[in-house]
Amino acid sequence: MEPVPELAPRRSLLPWWLPLAPLLWSRLALGALPFAGSPHGVFPDLWSEPRLLEVEDLTLSLMRGGALGPLSLPPDLPDLDPECREMLLDFANSSAELTGCLVRSARPVRLCQTCYPLFQQVAGKMDNISRAVGNTSESQSCARSLLMADRMQVVVILSEFFNATWQEANCANCLTNNSEELSNTTLDFLNLFNQTLTCFESNLQGAAHGLLPPKNYSEVCRSCRENYKNLSSLYGQMQKLNDLENKAEPGTHLCIDVEDAMNITRKLWSRTFNCSVPCSDTVPVIAVSVFILFLPVVFYLSSFLHSEQKKRKLILPKRLKSSTSFANIQENSN
Repeated sequence: MEPVPELAPRRSLLPWWLPLAPLLWSRLALGALPFAGSPHGVFPDLWSEPRLLEVEDLTLSLMRGGALGPLSLPPDLPDLDPECREMLLDFANSSAELTGCLVRSARPVRLCQTCYPLFQQVAGKMDNISRAVGNTSESQSCARSLLMADRMQVVVILSEFFNATWQEANCANCLTNNSEELSNTTLDFLNLFNQTLTCFESNLQGAAHGLLPPKNYSEVCRSCRENYKNLSSLYGQMQKLNDLENKAEPGTHLCIDVEDAMNITRKLWSRTFNCSVPCSDTVPVIAVSVFILFLPVVFYLSSFLHSEQKKRKLILPKRLKSSTSFANIQENSN
C-alpha cells in the first residue's frame, strides 16, 4: 500500500480555500462541516484548533478589508467630484418628487396646478448641471460626466421626458408668463368648477335622503343650471382667447387640467343627469331654420311660374308678319 502523501505546506493551501473562508467559517459555526473524527472527514489536520484560528483571522481580515483584500477601487475607474455628485443627487431627488406628483395627479388630471413648482425645481437642477457656472473646469467636467459620458445619457433622457410631458399637457396655458403661478383665468375656472361639483353633490345628497325620486335629477338640473352655464361660458372664452394667441399654431389646446375638468362636468351634466341648457336665442334660431327650410319651395315655385309665362307668349312667324304689313300698305294706298 502506497504511503499517504503528506499535506502540502500551509502557504500552498491558502490559494484555493482562502476565497471560501467566510462560507467555511459560517458553516463551521453551525456544526455543518465534518470534524476529524467523522467518517467522511477530509484533511483531518486542516480543522485542528490552530488551523481554525488561522481561518478565523483570515476571514475577519477579509471582511475588514485587510491586506489580503482590496482596500479601495482602482484609481483609473471614473469617479465624480463631490460637486458633481451633489448636483446628481439633487437632480435625482427632484426627479423622484416630480415623478410621484405626475403619477398621483394623473386621474383626475391635476398635473399643471399641482406639479408646476416641482417642474420648475427639476428644470433649475438641470440648468445647474448643463451650464458651466462661472466657466470653471469643475462645472464643465460635471456637465461632461453627467450628460455626455456614456451612450445612455440617463439624465438627459429624464429631462427630455419631463419637458415633453409638460409641453404635451400645455401647462404653459394655465400659468403666468414666468410659469411661477397659476393665471387668474385658470383660478377663476377652477373655482367655478369646484362650485359646480359642490352643487351637484349637495343636490345628489338630497336625492339620497329620499327628497328626489330615484334616477330623477330634475332638481340637480334646475339648481345647478346657472353654475354650469357660467362654467361653460368661461371655458368658451378661454378657448377663443387661446385661438387668438396661437393663430400661427392651429390645433393648440388649453392646459389638460382645464380640458379634463370641463369634460368631466359635461359628462355629468348630459349623460349622468340628462340635463340640457335651453338656448337663449330661440326665436332667431327658429326664424333662420324656417327660412332655410322654405328656400327650396320658393325656388321651385318661381321656376314654375317663369316657365308658364314663356308658354303663354305667342311668337309670330316672319312671313306672316311681312304679309300683314303688305296688306296694310295696300289699304292705305286705296
